[in-house]
Amino acid sequence: MQRHGIRGLILAAAAATALAASLTGCSDDNTPASTVSKAASAASAAGEALASATAEAGRKLGEVKNGVNAKGDVRVDSHVTTDSGGRATAKVTVTNSASSQKSYAVQVNFRDTSGNLLDAVVVTVSDVAAGASKDATARSNRTLSGDVTADVARAVRH
Repeated sequence: MQRHGIRGLILAAAAATALAASLTGCSDDNTPASTVSKAASAASAAGEALASATAEAGRKLGEVKNGVNAKGDVRVDSHVTTDSGGRATAKVTVTNSASSQKSYAVQVNFRDTSGNLLDAVVVTVSDVAAGASKDATARSNRTLSGDVTADVARAVRH
């Protein structure tokens, strides 16, 4: 799914760039070859940014020592909003099912309505009392447009 999401993002960026270039008129540098090259560069940059965000999320979760899978303790609000900087935000709620205070590292994936992965972030929710709940905010690494959803990819309790 992730590989398909990156491919879809790259194709969508290439198509959007090509369409925008054809609709904005011609200049000396808007030859078909130049337009395709610019679209490919934009798509490549978008794909690299997503790959970087996903790798960073994996690295952060990999740093957690003695962690336990706790995806069942975490939920993300389906209502994704946009902050003043244009980044997607989603409310994350952790309910500690352990018998002592714990901290959580949660990977939240932002997706488009087709399910394509747009961004991945890790949210740390520290010092959640036993049996208690605590909220945090997941914020995308960059500006995301259109209808965006969020889901919990992984969660580790430590």
